[in-house]
Amino acid sequence: MGREPFFRRKSSISYKTEEKTVVRGYDLSELAEKGYTFCDALFILFQGRIPTEAEEKMLEYEMAEFLEHSMSPSAASAIAVISGRPMLPAAVAAGVMTFGSAHGPGAAHGYMMNKYLERALKEGKSIDEIARICVDEYLDAGRPIMGFGQPQHTDGDPRAEPTHIKQEELKVDGVYLKFQRALEKHFYARREREGRKYVAVNMIGAGNTVLADLGFSPNAAWCIGTLTRGYSCAAHALYTMKKGRAWAASKNEPMVQMLDLSMIKYVGPEDRPVPTQEERQEYAKKQLEEGEYKKWVI
Repeated sequence: MGREPFFRRKSSISYKTEEKTVVRGYDLSELAEKGYTFCDALFILFQGRIPTEAEEKMLEYEMAEFLEHSMSPSAASAIAVISGRPMLPAAVAAGVMTFGSAHGPGAAHGYMMNKYLERALKEGKSIDEIARICVDEYLDAGRPIMGFGQPQHTDGDPRAEPTHIKQEELKVDGVYLKFQRALEKHFYARREREGRKYVAVNMIGAGNTVLADLGFSPNAAWCIGTLTRGYSCAAHALYTMKKGRAWAASKNEPMVQMLDLSMIKYVGPEDRPVPTQEERQEYAKKQLEEGEYKKWVI
């Protein structure tokens, strides 16, 4: 009696034999030999189709724009983790695991666009009308609109508007860019009416719009962004392995901390004596009565 397979699954992604590896029906070696690129292969992997030349160029542009963002939470995490000298993939994983609601790629912007565009179809509203409704509903509820604001590029993310322009130049602008442009118009107008500071579109707003118009789902866009920035995390980790000391320290130098007080401003309580065990009870009661400790409760 033969052994049963470890698990039984179906896949429309790929298969391999002794002679070849096939992705969505295309032989990877043949694709490479005929000049197809990494971005072409990504299209095939996620969408099962060969992109047009303009689509391939747009994806390459978007990924290049998103590749690096200097000392961001992801880069800093990769550097910190590799300083303990684990296996290299652990540092890359630590970097991309910082991606969330405030940093890195995500699916929320894409889901927001899909939700309101579907609503426009159901309610018979134009893209401009549904964009205004989206802005008003989010801001009236005190919620941030996905795709706007960048804490370091306070005058506007330098990558975002050029990405919009490139999409228009390559003529791969579709309903998502029209919606994003309308969002920006109504968002800026409302903030101006309310006398609030200008907040520009960020790379999530621009990059996810591109990926949506290229046919990638919100989750696929999330994966592509994570993959792209992962290269950056790897580079930061490799540089630290090659140029830095483990734990960023040396016996021949004064003791240092990776994150010292020149980088992080300490605002906790001033240095204070530790009470003896005999003094402890009265000391603790006094702290409770004065309530000063509440400043530091987390």
